[in-house]
Amino acid sequence: MKVFVTGVAGQLGHDVMNELAERGYEGIGSDIAPEYSGVQDGTPVTAMPYVQMDITDAQAAEEKITAAAPDVVVHCAAWTAVDLAEDEDKVEKVRAINADGTKNIAAVCKKLNCKMVYISTDYVFDGQGTEAWKPDCKDYKPLNVYGKTKLEGELAVAENLTKYFIVRIAWVFGKNGKNFIKTMLNIGKTHDEIRVVNDQIGTPTYTFDLARLLVDMIETEKYGYYHATNEGGYISWYDFTVEIFRQAAELGHQEYAKERLRVVPVTTAEYGISKAARPFNSRLDRGKIAENGFEPLPSWQDALGRYLREIEF
Repeated sequence: MKVFVTGVAGQLGHDVMNELAERGYEGIGSDIAPEYSGVQDGTPVTAMPYVQMDITDAQAAEEKITAAAPDVVVHCAAWTAVDLAEDEDKVEKVRAINADGTKNIAAVCKKLNCKMVYISTDYVFDGQGTEAWKPDCKDYKPLNVYGKTKLEGELAVAENLTKYFIVRIAWVFGKNGKNFIKTMLNIGKTHDEIRVVNDQIGTPTYTFDLARLLVDMIETEKYGYYHATNEGGYISWYDFTVEIFRQAAELGHQEYAKERLRVVPVTTAEYGISKAARPFNSRLDRGKIAENGFEPLPSWQDALGRYLREIEF
């Protein structure tokens, strides 16, 4: 199986390439930089075939993906800076990447009759209520530019293809790039008190675990919409932070011990307004994964532990 992966300089693309290598599949990575610009960690992705490609250029996307002749395209590339996406001068670019870029890739997949995986987000919903969002729910009400453009990408895939996996994820962390865990660890070093919101609820997603599931999926024809995060229950960002510091201290990093570092729960309103509206309810119903015979991801607590052992902090 030959797999073309977009966004390999990001957290998920990096791990998907390594999972493909682990299973002996041919992975071709792509991103906008002239050469692979992700973390140089000595893993297979750093030496695997790489194609520079701007997904917003329809002709370039068609030429470069067609030349690669993949059986599957795993589309991880996206604009993910949620607050920055709200800037008036950025909206057009965000839409060009998340919506039009995805449409360009879907068009090539249709022409080549190959499978496509599109990575989406809980932000396509309005984040209200307390019920977990079902994968096949069509009650879309995105709250911000990022959510709107990711939904437009979903629709471009679903309306043009039949051989697709639309996989919604939330609260992502991985080795290659910035994320909430790295931010908290950095802030924790220099503060003795941190305020974290406790009224936004969801579950973290470790890209290393997600990559395994995505490759499991592309080995099948079990197409459709999926929700994929780690198992282990729904939590707040406050809960997540407390556990990050607890595990970090347990690993010997005493600067994160609760005796030195206090985590204070606050509401979103108390924390202060961010440019982009954030969903309060990011609970994703993952049941369809097991129902369709795939192995669910490990618990987020387990994933966090493995991740902390992988990174330097």
